[in-house]
Amino acid sequence: MIANLVTQVETARANTNRAALAELFPALQYGRSVNLGSTRMHYIDAGQGDPILCVHGNPTWSFYWRAIINELSSTHRVIAVDHIGCGLSDKPQKYNYCLRQHIENLVQLIEYLNLTNITLVVHDWGGPIGVGAALKAPKRFRRLVLTNTACFPPPFIPWRILACRIPVLGTVLIRWANVFARAAVTMATTQKGGLSDKARRGLLAPYNNWQNRIGVDRFVFDIPVARKNETRQLLQKIESGLKTLSDKPCLMIWGMRDWCFRSECLRQLQSHFPQAQTIELAEAGHYVMEDAPREVVAALAKFVAVFPSSSAMAKP
Repeated sequence: MIANLVTQVETARANTNRAALAELFPALQYGRSVNLGSTRMHYIDAGQGDPILCVHGNPTWSFYWRAIINELSSTHRVIAVDHIGCGLSDKPQKYNYCLRQHIENLVQLIEYLNLTNITLVVHDWGGPIGVGAALKAPKRFRRLVLTNTACFPPPFIPWRILACRIPVLGTVLIRWANVFARAAVTMATTQKGGLSDKARRGLLAPYNNWQNRIGVDRFVFDIPVARKNETRQLLQKIESGLKTLSDKPCLMIWGMRDWCFRSECLRQLQSHFPQAQTIELAEAGHYVMEDAPREVVAALAKFVAVFPSSSAMAKP
């Protein structure tokens, strides 16, 4: 009887939270999910047409892409994923949280939806995850849009992130005090006083307790430091494979006041995609979709118009 009462209370609370979140993120009406084995992956699937696949980083989720969903789903099919452990996807406490698994999850979703002519839009960890998926199924991808990310081993790790990697203490800070996600809503933006209340509440909503912050924690600890680290080796492999994608139209949109993915990361990516168009946003920070949503959406809309999908593209 007590167990049933607890379940009822938890269900009521979840429904209330979902209703409140829907007010912040109306695109939740387009929420879908797919089972990857025993784990459920949530994603937004709005509109029709050639797909724009948005892949977030840490500690964000599909909410981060709301401007693209709102503005471009009238002309395109906009799909924004929630990685396992993030957003509204399952957050199992025992799971292989690592770059390789996140790539495999995204590939499975792409195959499940049978996506082709994809415009890939990535940010932060979404870069190596999305590009890693593109390397596994290159014929499914038409265009690349890279924003404040890296597809290679990190050339530097800011001290603020290194502090969150201290064994035991780092996990306590991230999962108990929510330091990583809470700090991001002020440190990852150039907006005076941090993000708006709406943006702040939306970005933090899925990460509201110890269990729900496991994905944020594991992303931080998956940042490779040791040279023999599996994720570092995979990042090196992804970087070496970038040349196979260099024939695809590529747009880089960069918040130049990002202290995490600084201009060095942009220059390194430009060396791999010398024909890429680059838009440098001088007053935007790491959360470029929060600091300059209109500029990013306008650039993306123009980019997909200039480089239309080719009907002659081979099927995968």
